[in-house]
Amino acid sequence: MVNRIVLNETSYFGRGARNNLATEIKSRGFHRVLLVTDKTLYESKLVDMVTRVLERNIIGYYMFDGVKPNPTVKNVQDGLLMANINNVDCIVAVGGGSVIDTAKAISVIMTNPEFNDVVSLDGVADTKNKGLPLFALPTTSGTAAEVTINYVITDEARTKKMVCVDVHDIPLVAIVDPDLMDGMPQALAASTGMDALTHAMEGYITKAGWLIPDMFHVNAMALIYKNLEKAANEKNKIAIEKMAYAQYIAGMGFSNVGLGIVHSMAHSLGAYFDTPHGVANALLLPHVLKFNGKVCPELFRNMGNAFGLNMANTSDEEAVQKVVDAVAELSRKLNIPQSLKDLGVSEEMIPTLAKQAINDACTPGNPREVTVDDIINLYKEAY
Repeated sequence: MVNRIVLNETSYFGRGARNNLATEIKSRGFHRVLLVTDKTLYESKLVDMVTRVLERNIIGYYMFDGVKPNPTVKNVQDGLLMANINNVDCIVAVGGGSVIDTAKAISVIMTNPEFNDVVSLDGVADTKNKGLPLFALPTTSGTAAEVTINYVITDEARTKKMVCVDVHDIPLVAIVDPDLMDGMPQALAASTGMDALTHAMEGYITKAGWLIPDMFHVNAMALIYKNLEKAANEKNKIAIEKMAYAQYIAGMGFSNVGLGIVHSMAHSLGAYFDTPHGVANALLLPHVLKFNGKVCPELFRNMGNAFGLNMANTSDEEAVQKVVDAVAELSRKLNIPQSLKDLGVSEEMIPTLAKQAINDACTPGNPREVTVDDIINLYKEAY
């Protein structure tokens, strides 16, 4: 069997790593930058940490700050219009997963204009050209969008989160600078960190798992479990730095093997209720882990060992439950909402959510075969 791994051409890690951005842009001969971000980051001045690097090096840029959480087709089209009007030759994305995902879609359409409706990118699109060169600087420790070959855009007309998978969208350069992550509010640090943990755990037990991604996932979940609470609740700078690397390591894995129904179910919640993605994942993760533990308990022993739990002399059922309990307890310590009802989800919508989730691009990777009724029951458990 042949396996494939796709990663960034170049990546930088460490405090101050953003200062390498100008060198990378200039050495590649680029001059006109579309800087993609969101209004919160712009108004908080966080993005200034990056624009100052560009300005010091006399690199011109055009600011697009129109990205919203759970970005939409219109967000992409608005950014695309600005990119075309200003004839940019590269993109710099400064933000969380929503910002980088939007930048990826813009990047791909700039070099594959036949997909300018955006919705035709849904799933595995048959693009022919690498996207416009993209430099990604994450400001959250969760999505790993800077290293993955997928992105998620909401099609409001169909009330659907499109999971777009395309090797042509991966950023040319990823710059993981913990300085950009220090200021995350507790709730954002908690939810994005739980998103990263979900990536590591789902990626590890997915049907497509194999040696090299497994190595990434196990190391990522160990780092996250041991550092997330300190990073989010205590603002410990060493823990924040480790979370920055852990979420990237998880991305190196899951981007190349896929995920499972935690993400499928979370995507439906995001499409219909605009639920923050990390919160949805965190809330659903213990329920889905217990469901999937029936078919791969030996992998749960490995996950428990990565967490530092005592997994000796446990039955299969006990091994699974130990891991489920540890994840649920971490979520509670981070003050993540514990029920869908708390998030304002209407119970009568559960069948609709389940029907969309069963058709999500992440569902085929789930280690346990799943039906619509299974997903309905999981939503009800989480309700």
